[in-house]
Amino acid sequence: MIRAALAAFLIAAPVAPAFAEGHPEAKKVLSIGGSITEIIYALGEEGRLVARDTTSSFPPEAEKLPDVGYVRALSPEGVLSVGPDLIIADQGAGPPEAVSVIKGAGIPYVEVPDTLTAEGIALKVTTVADALGVPEKGAALSGKITEDLAAVAADFSKIEKPKKVLFILSLQGGRIMAGGEGSSADAIIRLAGGENALTGISGYKPITDEAITQAQPDVVLMMNRGEPKADAAANGSADHEIAKAATLDLPAIQTTPAGKNNAVIYMDGLKLLGFGPRTAGAARELHDALYKAP
Repeated sequence: MIRAALAAFLIAAPVAPAFAEGHPEAKKVLSIGGSITEIIYALGEEGRLVARDTTSSFPPEAEKLPDVGYVRALSPEGVLSVGPDLIIADQGAGPPEAVSVIKGAGIPYVEVPDTLTAEGIALKVTTVADALGVPEKGAALSGKITEDLAAVAADFSKIEKPKKVLFILSLQGGRIMAGGEGSSADAIIRLAGGENALTGISGYKPITDEAITQAQPDVVLMMNRGEPKADAAANGSADHEIAKAATLDLPAIQTTPAGKNNAVIYMDGLKLLGFGPRTAGAARELHDALYKAP
């Protein structure tokens, strides 16, 4: 099962090439999307950045750049106020009406596809590199990432009894929002040699206590957003130990192996779900945490 899941990650349906027009002359680049910003830094082109979005929190020095707002809640005024001469944005940037206005401003706008496969990550890298006019750097970085992901898949393919993992996106209002099939959480769990405990549910959805009991996860996986207010709102507290205790106190969680063994894992959200240069490392970190868990 694990071997098949990892193969599916590496050998997915072909991703249509995203031929981005090169803009080597651009000196005031706005990056919208945490993984996009990571890629620009990994390419060594960070000196051309003029601003970033709120999700661009890595590397830490990126946070010194002006913040134009959350990737899915942009305003044309905020984006245009930094005077970019090139905008490189995740395809999920929004809202659509704001993106439409931004595109109409006459500034080159490159939309980067986001596909949750090894090929998709490589395409993301080459699209960003092509937009910046540094295709050679893109080829080198995408090649390295592809090799790292293949090594991860090979290392974890022999797991005979994968841990069942429940990814909890948020606990707001006492209701659990969890990651089902086809989500970024599902993809990273499978890449790490685990099994998504939620089947028959697509994307991120609120789930019932009965669904949690039926799923019987071995481990609960949650993420650190890196911003205390956001962590408190989503996880119940910005303090991981308090949030972990609150999660384990939920009656439905107590009925599961994860609850009985106090098996809750926290990881950096952007690293875990960004699907960029750090994805192979995220998979190894999650794998180690899963199989060291009780």
